[in-house]
Amino acid sequence: MFDLKNRTVFVTGGAGLLGRMHCEAILEYGGTAIVADYNFESAVKVSKSLNEKFKTDRAHSVFVDVTDKGSIIKALSQFPDTNVLINNAAHNPNITPDKKLGGHFETMTLEQWKKEISTTLDGTFLCSQVFCKKFSEDGFGIVINIASDLGIIAPDQRIYKEDRKPITYSASKFGVVGMTKYLATYFADKNIRVNCLSPGGIYVNQPSDFVDRLSNLIPMGRMAQKDEYKGAIVFMCSDASSYMTGANISIDGGRTAW
Repeated sequence: MFDLKNRTVFVTGGAGLLGRMHCEAILEYGGTAIVADYNFESAVKVSKSLNEKFKTDRAHSVFVDVTDKGSIIKALSQFPDTNVLINNAAHNPNITPDKKLGGHFETMTLEQWKKEISTTLDGTFLCSQVFCKKFSEDGFGIVINIASDLGIIAPDQRIYKEDRKPITYSASKFGVVGMTKYLATYFADKNIRVNCLSPGGIYVNQPSDFVDRLSNLIPMGRMAQKDEYKGAIVFMCSDASSYMTGANISIDGGRTAW
């Protein structure tokens, strides 16, 4: 049921941290992974590295601008066997020792709002539109949208101290969850399943005081490791989830249950 040998999976933002993990999961279970990214050089490096790691030739790279419908159509035309889309590309300002999030609502400009929301929300809309048209013609397809625990709950701004997690992140991720449910019902009669994965925060060497503050909000008492979402991706890409559509799987150490 978890075999992905008949799946060709197009992963937007595939050269990123979580995108690479999605691609690894696909390759591990026999699927073909398309590393699609705006940074084509990084996509090439990731696909090459994955092929070397798994001793295969089933990882491929392609340039895509998820905010440009023409770019999406062109990228898809290079991989006509694609039957799974993972909408993973997103704008996510992360905590680092030397970078501020710049998320104060009172001073956010409309230009900042539009720019930061575009990749996640516009990209998910446009990619889904292009791919679901093809899937409808094929009579089969799977769409997996990547949202966030902050697409279910509001960020606890206390953990960011004097800074703030921007409203654009929450608004876009809440929108992705809503879009998932809309598309799942819209395309249900076309044999297209649309589901959503909402990960919690991933540990990537953030400042220790931030990690401690966030971990205190999580029942399991820690952030996720980068590979802890791979099992969910395999499940959602495979026939194991054949009766699931419109669902949002929250994997967050229990944070949204508290």
